[in-house]
Amino acid sequence: MSPVIKEHARARLVTDARDLPTVPVELRYDTADDPHTVHVAFPGGAEWAVERALLERGLRAPVERDGYRIWPCGRAQLVVELHAPGGVEVVQFDSAPLIRFLRRTHTEARTEAARA
Repeated sequence: MSPVIKEHARARLVTDARDLPTVPVELRYDTADDPHTVHVAFPGGAEWAVERALLERGLRAPVERDGYRIWPCGRAQLVVELHAPGGVEVVQFDSAPLIRFLRRTHTEARTEAARA
């Protein structure tokens, strides 16, 4: 059974408010569930399933796929925009915790492949 990698981070909800509200999120990766997907769980039960490679590419340059638009915001932040039938949601992450998490997922994926 593969371990589930979880990391707690903070995200800023991009709204019309002057100060962007910050919320805790949980980043989750499980090779048994889907080795290509990262889950981002928000307070209240909302969860996004984002392709891991899309997040990685979005750290370097703007990308778009499956309703997600992702782009770097300066050198220290990443913006993730989700277009859904109910509207558009925009979240801004600090890049460092996200990069650290993604590195851990690659380490786990290599370990899983070595076990197989």
